[in-house]
Amino acid sequence: MSPPILRFVQRGQLQACAEVPPDRTLLELLREDLHCTAVKEGCASGDCGACTVTLAERDAHGRLRYQAINSCIRLAHSVDGMALWTAEDIGAADGALHPAQRAMLECHGSQCGFCTPGFVMSLFALHRQHRGDPVTRDEALHALSGNLCRCTGYRPILDAAQTMHHWPESTQDEAATRAQLEVLSHSDAAQAPDTDPAAAFYARPRTLAELLTWRAAHPQALLVAGTTDVGLWITKLQRRYAQIIDVTRVAELRRIERGDAVVTIGAAATLTEAFDALAEDRPQLMPFFERFAGRPVRNAGTLGGNVVNGSPIGDSMPLLIALGATLVLAGAQGERRLPIEDFYLAYRKTALAPDEVLRAIEVPRPQPGEYVQAWKISKRLEDDISAVCLALALQLDGDRVLSARVGAGGVAAVPARAVKTEAALLGQTLDAATLDAAAEVLRGEFTPISDMRASGDYRRQVLGNLLQRVLDELQRGAEPALAALQPELVR
Repeated sequence: MSPPILRFVQRGQLQACAEVPPDRTLLELLREDLHCTAVKEGCASGDCGACTVTLAERDAHGRLRYQAINSCIRLAHSVDGMALWTAEDIGAADGALHPAQRAMLECHGSQCGFCTPGFVMSLFALHRQHRGDPVTRDEALHALSGNLCRCTGYRPILDAAQTMHHWPESTQDEAATRAQLEVLSHSDAAQAPDTDPAAAFYARPRTLAELLTWRAAHPQALLVAGTTDVGLWITKLQRRYAQIIDVTRVAELRRIERGDAVVTIGAAATLTEAFDALAEDRPQLMPFFERFAGRPVRNAGTLGGNVVNGSPIGDSMPLLIALGATLVLAGAQGERRLPIEDFYLAYRKTALAPDEVLRAIEVPRPQPGEYVQAWKISKRLEDDISAVCLALALQLDGDRVLSARVGAGGVAAVPARAVKTEAALLGQTLDAATLDAAAEVLRGEFTPISDMRASGDYRRQVLGNLLQRVLDELQRGAEPALAALQPELVR
């Protein structure tokens, strides 16, 4: 079996690419095969944003949903059926610049120019999301969180973001693009698994039943979603993968459903979608969510992928542990549910059976008297890996702790639940003495390692310090200031 023909819309035209290897990155396809050289390779790890492109797909209402993503760690076949733009594609046919390009020019937002196409594509996505309306400074900051510039500085680029709406829109025929995507969606035939165990393939199942059939037929195949980690295995570790099953088209895995008791987040929902759903109930968590990588990574990566990855420094798991999330695992024999803290058996080893996939994450909705907060300590404000991550969920009756759940990351071989610390809080009056005592328990509950990000002693000290912060935040009755999340200010 050969990989399927890769089809997407670019510059208003249908691109049909045959014989694209399953593990070829989108950046390689664009630069080497299609000669779209405005897309740059900087870090090859999704950190610098020089490779940023914009994708669009139809939402449930048929409208185009635009997202900026990193093409260096995105697999080429994953954009099948989507529309794609690079910085070469957004101007008008007569040479008129797009407002994002014109604003960068007028605001002197470029010097060496290497990073400029990536900034332009993040701005293009922001411009389309706002339908040409003005954007705020904060919106621009978050939209550009995955783009780095080392010579111009960010002030003129932010100025460009806030002045895009002043310039006339170059032609973007959305109706034609929607029609082309509609045609692609109807011409995509289901693939049946090949009986040859050595055959190369890139499978894109559309239903859970199809996914489980592929999984059972090829348990050795690499299961992928947003590839924000898998992409690094390819670009940095030079690993090759001839058999890939992509879960991001499975309808059941893309849904987010709000029930009376739980929010059910499909495993293939992007981090952006999942975090927005969680923040709808708990808006105080949005500063924590916005520190998870950069916007292009959150637009591509999935909550299920972060969970199944099992990294001890994955930021979503401590929070999901604190919230009491349950994982829904689906296999040939049916479904089973597992508390997320029981999913992790050892370093990078999970309870997922060879024929199973993660279907969804069920997160309980808030109850009266709930206090929830999460903190990430890292050297950079965003687009960085945690040294320590701590999440806390308390159920309070006045100042008495009725229940407590504590999740920690970066302090053990797996994302961990701090059960001893929970016991030290349970039934106690939430005052300085209780938090001081619980902080000492938390510092002794784990034996973190020392590495390039932090020493073990630092990690233990910071764990306790974060817990001691709770009383001050409750008394202030406000979200923690963003500046207070900086590691140098943690005492």
